Amino acid sequence: MDIFGLIPSFGGLFFTLLAFVVALSIIVAVHEYGHYIVGRWSGIHADVFSIGFGPVLFSRQDRHGTRWQIAALPLGGYVKFAGDSDAASSGKDDDAFEEMSEAERRRTMHGAPLWARSATVAAGPLFNFVLSILVFAGFYLASGVPTDRPVVGEITPLPVQQQELRSGDRILSVGGEPTPDNAAFFAAIDGLEPAPQVSYRVARNGDEREVVGPYPLPPLAASVQPQSAARDAGLQQGDVVLAVNGTPIYSFNELRDQVGAYDGAPLLLDIWRAGEQLEVELEPRRMDLPLPEGGFETRWLIGISGGLFFEVETRRPGLGEAAMLGVSQTGFIIQTSLSGLYHMITGAISSCNLRGPIGIAETSGAMAADGLSSFIWFIAVLSTAIGLLNLFPVPVLDGGHLVFHAYEAVAGKPPSDRALRILMAVGLALILTLMVFALTNDLFCP
Repeated sequence: MDIFGLIPSFGGLFFTLLAFVVALSIIVAVHEYGHYIVGRWSGIHADVFSIGFGPVLFSRQDRHGTRWQIAALPLGGYVKFAGDSDAASSGKDDDAFEEMSEAERRRTMHGAPLWARSATVAAGPLFNFVLSILVFAGFYLASGVPTDRPVVGEITPLPVQQQELRSGDRILSVGGEPTPDNAAFFAAIDGLEPAPQVSYRVARNGDEREVVGPYPLPPLAASVQPQSAARDAGLQQGDVVLAVNGTPIYSFNELRDQVGAYDGAPLLLDIWRAGEQLEVELEPRRMDLPLPEGGFETRWLIGISGGLFFEVETRRPGLGEAAMLGVSQTGFIIQTSLSGLYHMITGAISSCNLRGPIGIAETSGAMAADGLSSFIWFIAVLSTAIGLLNLFPVPVLDGGHLVFHAYEAVAGKPPSDRALRILMAVGLALILTLMVFALTNDLFCP
């Protein structure tokens, strides 16, 4: 065996694991801090705040009497509140509870009022959503949002013979179709025949002129998706597809149509990359894509996203607008996740869409390799997913605890200890089954 030949693979594996641990640790820390801080505000004392499980690597106790620690297995975390029999707050420590005064019991999770317990439990997923909203809002503040008019920003290099557009040009028409705003601009693109060159009328420095430029939506890889045929084949952001199986193409729609026409058969792509041409062979993968109006569409994809060959003019949103955009993005992820789960349960889409720790780790490494901004965006997306998962009404999850609290509010008393033990065992079995199923998908799904 060539041990030295394994070094690059080992390095890639280490990078992937490191990215996964960093992403998961940030999300878990935010989730558990939500439980901790709202519990403290509600008068519930936390004995331990732990990132990770197993042997403790580092710990310290703060002035509130909470021990903060980092454990050896960084695959989660927990807050152990006063009076809990375990880290999952599945039951109270009966022996310790009997010896407590009323004031001491009030400082425990199980002795606190129902409102305090419910708020503490709900705070974990809520903080995950808040993290996502803040990250998305920060991106909109940093990068801006498109203006209502088609103005050329930074131009992406393309293999074209003639490029007369310049940054700052306001596009007045494309192919003879007026483009007073972005909606009209994209409508005009839909009516264009794909071609190597397109005529534009632009306003530049107070004058109007006719110029020539590339097709507005070329077969450009604006981004390459993790765990896709394109990424596995080595395609990179900025690559331009010149031909599919020898057929020249000039638009991203042509690329999409060509990929679909071969029905999953291997494709030979002619690629332009920073002035060089190369050939790449890959096999498209059948994917389920969410539709804007709801539901999913199954298509053959290679895993690249397209876009204009230039950055559009942007404006800086206000804090309120950025926050609302962050809320909208978070809501879209929640809606898409719930829709995907429903369609998997009903069999409308493949259950391979559910990925486990290996898939998440691979995606973490891929997004980290794409740059810090991509990695932070992924953390926000994953934070929303984990917050949503924790709200499912399954015992051992936060949603299960909230169901118990709802029962207590209606019945006037909590479920019996025996019922809780049985339900928690059932919930744990469901979670373990789901984890095994997701791990199986990681290993055997394409």
